[in-house]
Parts: sequence; structure tokens; C-alpha cells
Amino acid sequence: MVKRTRKMKRLAVLMWPALILFIGFSAIGQEKKNNKTETYNSREYWVSVLVKIADPVLRNLSKNQLRAKMPVDFKEEKRKEVTHLEAFGRTLAGIAPWLELGPDQSTEGKLRATYISLTRKALANAVDPSAADFLNFSSKHGQQPLVDAAFLAQGLLRGYTQLWEPLDQQTKTNLVNALKSSRSIKPGENNWLLFSAIIEAFLLKSGNSGNMEPITYALNKHEGWYKGDGAYGDGADFHWDYYNSFVIQPMILDITKVLKDKGIEQVISYEKALKRTQRYAAIQERMISPEGTFPPMGRSLVYRFGAFQVLSQISLLKELPADVSPGQVRSALSLVIYRLMTAQNTFDAGGWLRLGLSGHQPNIGEYYITTGSLYLCTVGLLPLGLPANDPFWTSAAQDWTSRKVWKGLDLPADHAYKESN
Repeated sequence: MVKRTRKMKRLAVLMWPALILFIGFSAIGQEKKNNKTETYNSREYWVSVLVKIADPVLRNLSKNQLRAKMPVDFKEEKRKEVTHLEAFGRTLAGIAPWLELGPDQSTEGKLRATYISLTRKALANAVDPSAADFLNFSSKHGQQPLVDAAFLAQGLLRGYTQLWEPLDQQTKTNLVNALKSSRSIKPGENNWLLFSAIIEAFLLKSGNSGNMEPITYALNKHEGWYKGDGAYGDGADFHWDYYNSFVIQPMILDITKVLKDKGIEQVISYEKALKRTQRYAAIQERMISPEGTFPPMGRSLVYRFGAFQVLSQISLLKELPADVSPGQVRSALSLVIYRLMTAQNTFDAGGWLRLGLSGHQPNIGEYYITTGSLYLCTVGLLPLGLPANDPFWTSAAQDWTSRKVWKGLDLPADHAYKESN
């Protein structure tokens, strides 16, 4: 027994330096981890992500070089003709709230000034019939132009004072003509109805003879497709995918806001739409795992963190549910964005997005996916439209719901949202 005790003491003496080194390296690793957390859980990081994604699209289109410079990956040959409008319309829908803050003398404000200028030039080229980068809006290129004319219109609604109002009259006329040319495309009986509706909502807001019929039809149909607890069907059927966030709820919110401002009542009021969207945002917050992942279910997963447009938009509107704090949403989304942005082969050598969810995964992309489609990820960055001193950015980092639960914290029960009759 005495010999065994002496042997254990000698072993402890030999192991002690190794234990000290282990503790030291652990402390250093934790310090690095904390510093990394501070880096990506910040407004500065989000701005860097937005600029990294959007710059190739906006810079090249502003120079009439988008067709020449953007690589095009596709599954269907005919999609090559519409991919450039996809890239621009979707980028605009995501970057517009940040640009809407306008320029100022801060470093970020000067950066915004640069991208406001680039975006206005890009808008002018996109709709100039004589420009090398004149984009395809009409039915001669199939139905897809309706989709991305809609995202462009949504971007103009979100960046109205910086991206629409200052344009010269010729560019405004060209833009209106381009958007109206998409009227020749008949939408399907599903979320596509909202594409026609949001184009007309922009035309209505800007005083360019918006047609109420597609708006009324789309809202009436979606009211009938509402399934309860904050979710709509995509048409008559419910789909397990992220289209409530990619398209349905954000477009209904933006459309009904135009109608509210115009004093036009509809079957789905802005207030009703907002409450439903709040519930869906609460569900989205709960879907983010402690590790910053989310269920890879349904179609269009290559839109990456664009899947969280609803949570981002409700944050932008400062309408988060009472039990969901800005700090926990920022922390959750920051980790999701960081994971996806740092996945291997997310970008090609020229800085363009590649098909995939976590890195380059071309088989995840459906037949309708092209390189341009991928830029809908920018709508996951809508909170950048909040000023830098907003609590969304200044609040301390916080754990989100799933991280709290799996740490063993005792949280209140979740409940379905029920509308009063």
C-alpha cells in the first residue's frame, strides 16, 4: 500500500507539468473563442458579410459588366438568360434597408455612400434598353423574370428614399416600364401571386398606376391558405420548407404596409399580418440550434441564411415577440451567418457565391437554381437597416431559446398563436 502511494505521488509529479500546460492551453483556447465570438457577433461583421456578397453584383452591374463577369452555374439552359436579374433583384431586396439609412461621416456611413452610388448606377443600367447589362423582365424569357422583378420592387420599397426618389426621370420611366413588362407573366396559384402583387404595390406607392386587382386577389387567396399558428400554405397545401420566410410573410407585410399607408383596407390588414409574422419569427428563433445550425428541410436551401428573412424583418421593424430579446436574436443569427460564411468553398476565386447550403453542394440545388438565385441570402441581413446605436446591436450577447433549453434552464412553455374572431 505504501509502495502504491509513493508510485502515485511520483506519477502525479510527472503529470503535473502536463496538467498545467493543458489548463493553460484551455484558457488560451477559451480566450480565443471569446474573441472570435465578439468578432462575428457584431454589426461590423454583418456589414462585412453584406459587402462581400453584394459587391461583385453591384460593382459589375454599375459598370455594365455583370453579364461579362458573373459566372453562371445552372441546371436548365434557359435559366442562363434570367440569372442576372435574379442576382440583382435579390441583392437589392437584402441590401436596401442598410442603404436606406443614408450616408454619414462614420466609416460605415461612407461605405454606405459608396454602395448607394453603385446601386443607383446599377439600377440605371439594369433598365436601360441600350445598356450592355439591360436585364430581362418580360415573358419572352419564361416566367422567372416575374420573381425577380418582384424582389427588385421589394428592394425599392425598402430603400425608397435612397434608391427610388433620387433617380433621374429617365431611369424612373425605364424602371416602371421594366416592372410593368412583367405583367405579361401569369403567376401560379401559390406564393407567386405575391410577386405580381408586390410589383403593383410599388407602382401604387410611387404613383405609377398600380393595379389593385392582383393585390386583392393575392391577399384573398393567402387568407384562405392561412393554416394557423403563424403559417400559410404555399397554395392550398402546406409545405415543410422556408417559403413562409423566403417570400410569403415578408411580401404580405410589405404589401399591406403600402395599403395601410394609402388608407386602403384589405382582407389581411397590416396588423393581422404582423401578428402572424411575429409568431413565425418566434418559431424561427427556436429553430436555431445551440450550435448555430437549422433543419435542412424543403426546397431552395441554397438561399442559406435567407431562410431567416422573417426573423430578420421582424427585428428590423422592432416588433420582436415580448419574450424574444434583440440580443438573443443577434447572437443566434450571427452564429448561423458565421457558420455558413466560413464553410469551405462557399465562394469561388472571384468572390461569387457557389451553389450549396454549407459550402459547395451543387446537388442540393433544384432545377430552377442558378448562380443568381443564391443572392437571396442577403435578406437574412435586414437588421442592418437599424442604426448602429439600436439595442439590436448594442445589447450584450445572449443565449437564444434552444441554447438555454439544452443548458437545462427552466423556461416558460411555448404556446400556439390563436386569432380572436
